[in-house]
Amino acid sequence: MAASALARSTVESLLRERRLDRTLTTSAPLVSREIATMPSGVPSLDVRLGGGWPKGQWSEVVGPRSSGRSWTLAQAMAQATQRGELVALIDAFDTWDPTAVAACAPDWGRWLWVRGMSMAAGGPASAAGEKTLATQAVDRALKAAAMLLQAGGFAMVGLDLSEAPQAVIRALPFTTWLRLQRMLEGHDTVGVLLAAEPTARSAEGVSVQLHAAEACWSGSDDRSRYLAGCDVRGRVAHARRALRSDDGFTLTTPMRRAG
Repeated sequence: MAASALARSTVESLLRERRLDRTLTTSAPLVSREIATMPSGVPSLDVRLGGGWPKGQWSEVVGPRSSGRSWTLAQAMAQATQRGELVALIDAFDTWDPTAVAACAPDWGRWLWVRGMSMAAGGPASAAGEKTLATQAVDRALKAAAMLLQAGGFAMVGLDLSEAPQAVIRALPFTTWLRLQRMLEGHDTVGVLLAAEPTARSAEGVSVQLHAAEACWSGSDDRSRYLAGCDVRGRVAHARRALRSDDGFTLTTPMRRAG
């Protein structure tokens, strides 16, 4: 037993020395490393993220439609452009609304928008045909993300696959995400994936899990009331520690399109 414990301790030490311990499971305390972050644009979320989105890592924002996924990403990207940084959005299914994003006051001259294939009109009626189109859209989006990461120079790259069928996402090989992470690691770029459910994140990345939104009304009486936005509850999951009871947060999204 003593020999086994010594061997395990030796292996763990070697892994830490070579910075290969990011997914190491052990009862011993993990060595914390300072990771540069970029503000998310949402103060309540930044508190849970420890300052913002981790740089050089892929994180994800997941949840159902109308849970604030797109708004959360748009806030971070818009604020980055206001600071003079470049950002890129890969809109895999061409679902983003420029009017809604404009409410975040982005500097459009610093925002690259890669529009993908729309599934809303003109698609085949069969389920098989829709899956084929969705597979093509996801493949093109992933290739676009790889090209942007190779080009460099972006403070944030957002990849929106939230409208992709889960069967298409699950069919992607693990090496797809590993390749994208290797392109990002060691750089100051933040990668954020939008998805309907937890899909992929780096070992040092985070998963922001949003839940269905509740309507937020304004107005002094029933005749003047209007829908001003939505209150969204969320949780933050880290790869290197379990969820705690205080990882929850609330954000309020203004009235905008579903997503």
